[in-house]
Amino acid sequence: MNSRQLQAVAQEHGTPVVVIDHDVIRANYADFRKHLPKVQAYYAVKANPAPEIIRALYQAGASFDVASLPEFMLVYENIKHLPAKEQQDFIWDKIVYANPIKPTETLRALDQYKPLVTYDNLEELRKIRQHAPHAGLMLRLRVPNTGSMVELSSKFGCDPGEAVDLLEEAFRVGLVVEGLSFHVGSQCTNFLNFVQAVSMAAAVIQEARGRGHEIKILDIGGGFPAPYNRHVKPFSLLAERINAEIDRLFPADMQILAEPGRFLVATAAVCVARIIGKAIRDGKTCYYVDDSIYNTYSGIIFDHCQYRVKAFKRGKTEICAVFGQTCDGLDAISQAEELPDLAIDDLVYSENIGAYSSASATWFNGFPPAKVVHVNERLRARAATARA
Repeated sequence: MNSRQLQAVAQEHGTPVVVIDHDVIRANYADFRKHLPKVQAYYAVKANPAPEIIRALYQAGASFDVASLPEFMLVYENIKHLPAKEQQDFIWDKIVYANPIKPTETLRALDQYKPLVTYDNLEELRKIRQHAPHAGLMLRLRVPNTGSMVELSSKFGCDPGEAVDLLEEAFRVGLVVEGLSFHVGSQCTNFLNFVQAVSMAAAVIQEARGRGHEIKILDIGGGFPAPYNRHVKPFSLLAERINAEIDRLFPADMQILAEPGRFLVATAAVCVARIIGKAIRDGKTCYYVDDSIYNTYSGIIFDHCQYRVKAFKRGKTEICAVFGQTCDGLDAISQAEELPDLAIDDLVYSENIGAYSSASATWFNGFPPAKVVHVNERLRARAATARA
C-alpha cells in the first residue's frame, strides 16, 4: 500500500493500526513455490496466527505447521465443513505438528485426528505411544544454527548420532516414523546452514535404510529469511542451493516439506502509529508513539528484530529516539532513527512487521494490541467456491 492509503486507513480506524495486505501474502507464497517447486510449503502459523491469513493461505493451496492445539484448531476451522474422509486426507497430507514437546492432554486431543507429529527424545516417544498411538511420526534432528537471528538447536533436535536408534525404537514399539525434520534457526542468513543440514539428514536417512527402515519425508523446516534490509541475500540464491542439494542427495520420489512463516507474512504488514509525546533528552529529540515493544513492536524483544520507524512528513532529518507508550524504561523502539521535525498527532510507520509482532503482543500497562486491518482479501468467495 502507498503512503496515502496507509494514512487513510489510520484516519478511518485510528492508531495504532496494523495493515495486512493479502496480495503480498499470496505473492510471497507464489514466490516460494516458484523457486522451490519440489517443496511443499507448510505455513508456520506461529508467525502470525490471524484466521484471515490462515484462510488466505488455505485458499492458495498451502499446508500448515502448527505448534499447539489452538493453532491446530485454527487450521481445522477451514476444513471442518468437509466430509470426514476429505478432512482426514487434509490432516494427513497438509498438517504437521512441529513442536517436539507436547503436553499429554494435547496428545490425547490430537490422537483422533491422526496427524503427523515430531519428537526428538525417548520420553516424548513414550508419551506419543501412550497418548497418541494413531499419529504418524517425524524425528527432528539437531543441526547448525550459526548466523540465524533466533537459535533453536539448544532447545530442540536429537544429535545425528542417536537419530537412527530413536527411529528404531519408534518402530519397535509399534509406531511409524514417516519422516525426518530439522530447523536451521529463524531468519537464517547463513545459507551454509541449510546445505549442512540437508547433508546431515541424508546421512541419517541412508543409515536408516541400511537398517531396514525407509524414510519417505524430509522436512527442511523454516528459517527462510525475510528481506528486512539490503544485507539479506535474495531468496532465489538460497533456493538454488537447496534445490541442488535435494537433486544430489535424494531420489525423485522423496517428499520434501518446509515450514516458511516469516518469509510469507513479514513483508505483508505495515504498522501505523501516532506521535503522542515529544521531548529533548541529553540533546536528542525523543518521540513517544501510541504503540510499544509490548504490542506490535514485541518482535524487538521476542524475535531479536529491529524495525525502522519512518515518517510520512518530509523535511530535514536528525537522529532521534522513539519510545513506546508504556511506563517501562525497556520500552525503547529505537535509539537512532532519521526523522524530520514531527509534531504531536503526526503519524509514523514501520514496514515488514507482519511476523512475530501482533502474534506476541500483550496488554501490558492496560494498553490493548493495535487494531489489525486486512486488505485485498478479494479471493475469499471465489476460492471457497472452487474448493466446495
